[in-house]
Amino acid sequence: MCVPSALPTLIVVLLFPAISIADCIAITEAKKHVAETRCVSGNELHVKEGHRGVTFLDFCEDYRVCPFTVVVFPSNLKHVGDVRQLQGKVVEIHGPVKLYDGRAEIVLERAGQLTGDAGQIPPLPKGYDVEKKGRYNAGKFSHPKTGRRAKKKRQSAPGQTEEQIDPMSTEQ
Repeated sequence: MCVPSALPTLIVVLLFPAISIADCIAITEAKKHVAETRCVSGNELHVKEGHRGVTFLDFCEDYRVCPFTVVVFPSNLKHVGDVRQLQGKVVEIHGPVKLYDGRAEIVLERAGQLTGDAGQIPPLPKGYDVEKKGRYNAGKFSHPKTGRRAKKKRQSAPGQTEEQIDPMSTEQ
C-alpha cells in the first residue's frame, strides 16, 4: 500500500516545515497565508525603532499601506543581530505568518529565520543597550535625587515679650 511510504515524507514535512516550502512568497501574497509557516521575500526599505524599543522592518515607502512587516522585539535583538544592516537588502524570512492590525507580519526571534543575503548579519555592537535603544551606556548608574524637605522654622530664643516690658517705665 501507499500509506507506509507516505508516512516518512509526512514526518519530514512536519518536522522541517522550511524544507517543504520550495520558494519564498512575495510580501503582497503573505496575507493569503496567515496561520501558515512560510518564507516571505521582499526588498527591505526601512528599519525603524518604534515605541519601547520594538524594531520594524518595512518593505514599503509608507508603512501604513504596506501589506507585510517584520517585527523584532527588544528581547529578541540579542538573538537576531544588528537588523539595521538589513536596510536596502533583499530579505527572506521564515516563520509563522500572523495577522496584526490588518497586515501580515512575521515576528523575527532568531537569526536562523533569515536566509539569503540577510542571513549573515553581524551581532549587535557591544555598547548597544537594547532597553535604552542604544542611547545610554548600560554600565553607568546614578541614584535618584532626593526630594526637597521643608525646613523647620526655628523658634526665637526665650527672652522678654512685650507684656513683660513696661512702656511707662522710667528707665532711660
